[in-house]
Amino acid sequence: MSDVIDRGGAWAVVGAGPHGLSALKNLLQLGLDADGFERDTDLGGNWNFHAENSRVYESTHLISTKPFTQFPDFPMPDAYPDYPSHWQVHRYFRSYAEHFGLLDHLHFNSEVVSVTPAADQRWDVTMRDRETGDETTRQYAGVVIANGHNWWPKIPQYPGQDTFTGEIKHSADYKSADVVRGKRVLVVGAGNTGCDVAVESAQNAKETFHSTRRGYYYNPKYAFGRPSDQTADLLLALRLPLALRRVMFKSVLRLTVGDFEKFGLRKPDHEFFETHPIVNQQLVYYVGHGDISPKPDIARFDGSTVHFEDGTSAEIDVVVFCTGYLAHFPFLDDSYLNLDGDHPVLARQIFTPATPTLAVSGLIQPDSGQWTIAHWQGMLIATYAALRAQDPQAAQRFYDAMVAETGVRFTGGAEYKDSTRHYYEIAHQEYLRAIERDLQRIESMTPSVMAAAR
Repeated sequence: MSDVIDRGGAWAVVGAGPHGLSALKNLLQLGLDADGFERDTDLGGNWNFHAENSRVYESTHLISTKPFTQFPDFPMPDAYPDYPSHWQVHRYFRSYAEHFGLLDHLHFNSEVVSVTPAADQRWDVTMRDRETGDETTRQYAGVVIANGHNWWPKIPQYPGQDTFTGEIKHSADYKSADVVRGKRVLVVGAGNTGCDVAVESAQNAKETFHSTRRGYYYNPKYAFGRPSDQTADLLLALRLPLALRRVMFKSVLRLTVGDFEKFGLRKPDHEFFETHPIVNQQLVYYVGHGDISPKPDIARFDGSTVHFEDGTSAEIDVVVFCTGYLAHFPFLDDSYLNLDGDHPVLARQIFTPATPTLAVSGLIQPDSGQWTIAHWQGMLIATYAALRAQDPQAAQRFYDAMVAETGVRFTGGAEYKDSTRHYYEIAHQEYLRAIERDLQRIESMTPSVMAAAR
């Protein structure tokens, strides 16, 4: 083991996207040593457009407004619009890293190839320099996994798919409208990416068809002159009953958008808040103009023809599967992530019952902005790490209490549809209240830890 560099009480952070940056920042602010590792040449993760595993495309903007998306201790610039572009987001992350002095602790072009257990609940982390190919192993007191869950494509299979004579792409490889320009296009999937790609195709393709397995609620980005997520958050803050909020949201949609079925869209097969919110006010517009033709799920492929479950068919040049992603941790044995089939089941979607020195940040799909939650996940992980350093027995009691709640969901009372898309879905206000209680629990154990955080 002489070739292993012992980093003492330091923690390793895998990934330099928003969750990795937040975890690194919070660890350092609490006086812990920490190293961040990023396989690309720059920070930003998914929001680094030029990165190999980035999944943003040229026209990508946030679907939540900046007050609910930004880090609470580092606001976005006032000059930014309500819904910043990915270019602006990337500049924001760069400013965040510079402001909090993170660049000196980040190792770029460093791909983590293995995270393996060592003695005393420590971890050996092996990195490969992507320029030289050289590998180095360092040993850490703990590891935060923040490599994201929206980069490993989930590609469906349909009968006859291997006979299709056109081109099949996943949205992971969609970077601009050049993919669809002048072609007959089928977009599969009604998540926010699927709707964005369908709208962009409507503006550039010869024909656009949009295949979905069910009907959805398509929420406008603005309602009554203000961003719709700000109205939604106000209703949540008022603690209105779920049934009442559903009635109010349906009424607003009917007033501002109209009856989806009259546009040829399918009737939703679920209640409001049972699926991840789709925020797109242009899709219905282009359907209404005939530039997007809604279709049900694919039945089969046959040469250049795609047949749908309603008996209709279309001649297609390009299929773009906007069918989501699966969490993938190629550097870590699955046994440490408490898998249920193909996805981890964790406490607070952070702590694994397999070991107390491994944490995950970013394994969430909130109904609001992401990076406010990234901040508080990072804070909880860092205060727990600081507690381990100061009082290991108290930290073990806290960890035991956490893992006793493994698998507890934060749904705001809704029953999410059973799909891979909703593995990590959370109602953000309920989730943040749980994190607040967890931080208070740590403070009651060792007040000095939280005093340092302040």
